[in-house]
Amino acid sequence: MLIEGYDGGPLVAGEPLVARPGFWSNHLLGSCCRDVGAEPEWFGDDGADVDAMSEVLMDPERWPVFRVPLEGGYGVVVVYRNLVGDYGVDYLLTHPSRSSAHRIASWEGDLEGDTLRWRELIRIADSPSSVAEGIEDPAARLLLLLPLLNDHALPDEAVETFSAALVAVGAPQDTAPNTAEHLLDHSAGAYGTTPHGPRRSAAAQALPAPLEAESWRAWGSPEDRRSHMWPDLLGVLNDDV
Repeated sequence: MLIEGYDGGPLVAGEPLVARPGFWSNHLLGSCCRDVGAEPEWFGDDGADVDAMSEVLMDPERWPVFRVPLEGGYGVVVVYRNLVGDYGVDYLLTHPSRSSAHRIASWEGDLEGDTLRWRELIRIADSPSSVAEGIEDPAARLLLLLPLLNDHALPDEAVETFSAALVAVGAPQDTAPNTAEHLLDHSAGAYGTTPHGPRRSAAAQALPAPLEAESWRAWGSPEDRRSHMWPDLLGVLNDDV
């Protein structure tokens, strides 16, 4: 598998992993539930499942890539960047007309970068491409991109929507609403920032040059960055039609 700007990384298709035990605990516990005493059982997993999947997801010889394609050619791509000593999860925006992927955000203990509002996340989850390869299941798409959610005005149906998604991927039905509430707590915007915008770590500096060719900070405010990075996509996601 090739992604422009990741030529030095051993990328492999990760989509089959979302159906395996232990995946959702690994993907969501750290980024969304680490401060509330979450357990693998919240996702229908056990400790052995989580440990086994962790070895797969963090293998420095194989970097799993999860593609979330949309109609119109856009795609959001999640890359487990398993650099030894510099691990992170990158969220990228791709389009056939662009020469390289654009990094939306990275998670390295905190989320740094740009985020999605509720409506945008739902539109991405519910708008799979009919032709491109990648994850098509709306529940898996929704949960995979949950760490990007940052919205202070979540609708009343948010917990019910995420609860249903959790049950669809194997979480216990009786505890799914409580798990959904905890997952959504992170969307109040508690991620790494500085007075000038998103914090850029040493890992960000080490990313391949094409991903860092345009500085976030040079784009100004968060709204300027959002419109600069994906104006056409935001137009599609926020279209009432």
